Amino acid sequence: MVENFWKDKYPAGIAADINPDEFPNIQAVLKQSCQRFANKPAFSSLGKTLTYGELYELSGAFAAYLQKHTDLKPGDRIAVQMPNLLQYPIAVFGAIRAGLIVVNTNPLYTAREMEHQFNDSGAKALVCLANMAHLAEKVVPKTGVKHVIVTEVGDILPPVKRLLVNSVIKYVKKMVPAYSLPNAIKFNDALSQGRGQPVKEANPDRNDVAVLQYTGGTTGVAKGAMLTHRNLMANMLQCRALMGSELQEGCEILIAPLPLYHIYAFTFHCMAMMLIGNHNILISNPRDMSAMVKELSKWKFTGFVGLNTLFVALCNNQDFRNLDFSAMKITLSGGMALQLAAAERWKEVTGCAICEGYGMTETSPVATVNPSKCNQIGTIGIPVPSTLCKIVDDAGVEQPLGGIGELCVKGPQVMKGYWQRQDATDEILDAEGWLKTGDIALIQPDGYLRIVDRKKDMILVSGFNVYPNELEDVLVTLPGVMQCAAIGVPDEKSGEAIKVFVVAKPGVTLTKEQVMAHMRANVTAYKVPKAVEFRDVLPTTNVGKILRRELRDEELKKLGLKKIA
Repeated sequence: MVENFWKDKYPAGIAADINPDEFPNIQAVLKQSCQRFANKPAFSSLGKTLTYGELYELSGAFAAYLQKHTDLKPGDRIAVQMPNLLQYPIAVFGAIRAGLIVVNTNPLYTAREMEHQFNDSGAKALVCLANMAHLAEKVVPKTGVKHVIVTEVGDILPPVKRLLVNSVIKYVKKMVPAYSLPNAIKFNDALSQGRGQPVKEANPDRNDVAVLQYTGGTTGVAKGAMLTHRNLMANMLQCRALMGSELQEGCEILIAPLPLYHIYAFTFHCMAMMLIGNHNILISNPRDMSAMVKELSKWKFTGFVGLNTLFVALCNNQDFRNLDFSAMKITLSGGMALQLAAAERWKEVTGCAICEGYGMTETSPVATVNPSKCNQIGTIGIPVPSTLCKIVDDAGVEQPLGGIGELCVKGPQVMKGYWQRQDATDEILDAEGWLKTGDIALIQPDGYLRIVDRKKDMILVSGFNVYPNELEDVLVTLPGVMQCAAIGVPDEKSGEAIKVFVVAKPGVTLTKEQVMAHMRANVTAYKVPKAVEFRDVLPTTNVGKILRRELRDEELKKLGLKKIA
C-alpha cells in the first residue's frame, strides 16, 4: 500500500510520522523520565510503590554491581526470569544501563525450555525468582551462565513485611522448592554491593540489540527476535502518538496484569508509560482472580491493558463488576483476537470501550491500533505512525483494498532479525524491510484493518477456507459459553472437518445439540462443526492466548499421526 494512502487516515491531532531517532538509546529515555518525574510513582506491587527517582537509584545500584562485581561486558546477554514484581524493572533497566542485552524469560518455563533459551542466546548471567531456582540448579551447569542472582517475592518490601511475605511463601505455602546454587548471590545483596558505586553508563548505538525476545515456540523451536534500542524506542513513540492526549503525563494509573517479560506489556508499561511518567500497578498472578480484584479495588485506575480471555474472566467475577470504574479512560487489547461479545460485555460492565491493537514479537510489538476517539470494534485499527501495511497473495502480489491475503508490515519497530538464524530471518523479512506476519487480513477503504485469521490456523473444508476466529465469534454468543476454540481435524471426505471445544460458564450445562443448532442458525453449512467437545479448561499461553495448535496436536495423536511442525 503506497505511503500516501495512510497520510490522511489518522484522526485530527495525530501525526502520521514519528522521529524514531529522537533519543540515542533507551538509557537516555530512562534518565530523562526519571529526572522529570522523580517524585511520581512508577511501579507498585504488594503494597510497595517505587517512584521514578527510586527506580533510577536502584537500577543504578544493580548496574554498578554488574560492572564492579562480575566480568560481564557490554553486549553480553543476561536472562531475567520473574513475574511482575518491582525487581523486574530494577533488574532490566540496571542491565541495560550496564550495556547488557536482556533475554526475557518466562518463569513458567520447564528446565528443557530454559536450557534451550540460555544456550541459544549465549546468556552469561541469570536473574531468577527463588521459586524456580531449583530448575536453574539443573540447567545452569549445562549452559554458559556464570552469574546467578536470586530474588524472593518480597525482597523490595520494607524489612518486616519482607520477612513476613518471604516466610509465608517459603514455609507456609511451600512455593520455593529446595535448591543449591553455591555461587549465586541474593538480589538484595547485589543491590547493597552496588549502592553508592559509580555507574559507567553504557552508550550503545541505537541500532544495537537491547532485548532478545523469544517467540512463544508454538510453531517450532523458539527463536530470539533481536529488538534494537531504535525498535523499542520507535514503538514507544508510536504508542504515545496514537494515544494522543488521552493519557496525561504523570497523572495516569495503569493496571498491568500481563507479564512484563512478554513484549506487549514490556513495551507499553516499561517503555511507553515510562516516557510519559505514569504509574503501573503490577499484578504478579492474574490467574488468582480474587487477589487481583482485591488489588484493583485499592486504586482509582484510569487504564487497563489486557486480552480477550482476561476480559471475559473479569466480567464473570461479581466482585470485579462491583468496582468503581468512574476514572477509566482507556482499555487496550492485544495478544489474541478480541471477540465482539467480550468487547460488548466489558463496555457494559466498565463503561469503557476496548481499543484493539495488533502486533507481534517481531514488531516490538505494536503494528496497528484503534485510536481511542475513532474506535472501530471488530478491527485492529490503523497502522501506528511511520508504519506501512499491505496485503499479499500466496505469490506475493499486493492485493487491492478489501482483498484478503497475508498481512505484511514495514516500519522502524520491525526487528533486526532472528538471533543467529539468518535462514529464518530471510523467510519472514525481505530485503526492503517488509515483515510477513503469517496473519490473514484485509484493509478497508478507510484504512482500518481486519484480521481474518492465522494463516496456519485456517481450516480447509472441501476446498473452502474456514477461519476459526469467525466460528469462535459466533459460538461465544451462545448463552452459557465462556470460552471456545475451533480447529480442523483430518477427514476422509472433506480433507478437514471442524471440531469445536467449549468451556461453559460456571453452573451452566450445555449440550452438543444446542451448540450445533446455534452454529447452523448462524453460519453456512460447510462452516458448521462436525464434532463438539466440552472441557473444564482450554490450553493457553502464559498470557492467556488459547493454543489451537495444542488442541490439534492432541487430535492428531489420537489418530496416530505426527504433530504439526
